Amino acid sequence: MQRLNFTFDDDTVALLDAISRQYYNGNKSFTVRAALESLATHLGHEGWVIAGYTPVELDRQAACHECGASYRSGDVLYKPVFERGHGASVLTSLPAESWLACPTCINKQDV
Repeated sequence: MQRLNFTFDDDTVALLDAISRQYYNGNKSFTVRAALESLATHLGHEGWVIAGYTPVELDRQAACHECGASYRSGDVLYKPVFERGHGASVLTSLPAESWLACPTCINKQDV
């Protein structure tokens, strides 16, 4: 076992206290370990990630894959461009269905 010293801001200390009390009987070491293991699991996922979007003018009515809003023929939605990568929200395989996203939803993405 090794002792490490950390300096946390007040909000982080409060969050650590709350989570450790609720889930780990107040054991902050177990709480930090669980958080690190969870982070490592999510960062290590391999698969397909969205690398960007290309505009598509609709030739028929379609819905946004993200929010479900409906759009008419002539409107512009965006088709994701996938590449191999890793992260928390990767897809294990390329989607078989049509995937279009509206401007509002793509602006919420970290691409």
